[in-house]
Amino acid sequence: MTQGTTNTPEIVTIRQAAKRKILPERTLRRLAHEGRIPIIQSGRTKYLNLTALIEQLNSGAGDLWSK
Repeated sequence: MTQGTTNTPEIVTIRQAAKRKILPERTLRRLAHEGRIPIIQSGRTKYLNLTALIEQLNSGAGDLWSK
């Protein structure tokens, strides 16, 4: 019996994502505040699914920049 592989999303803080040069920290925080990227908040710390964000940016689905 073979085990299937699971695609575990990479969950990081907004600051960690910004350090990877995905987008500037200020932009990520603004997009999260406006609800354009989904976040998970635990206390004051905000986390995002880095895998999904990169896929969204690469596919062009859901324009992040238009209001």
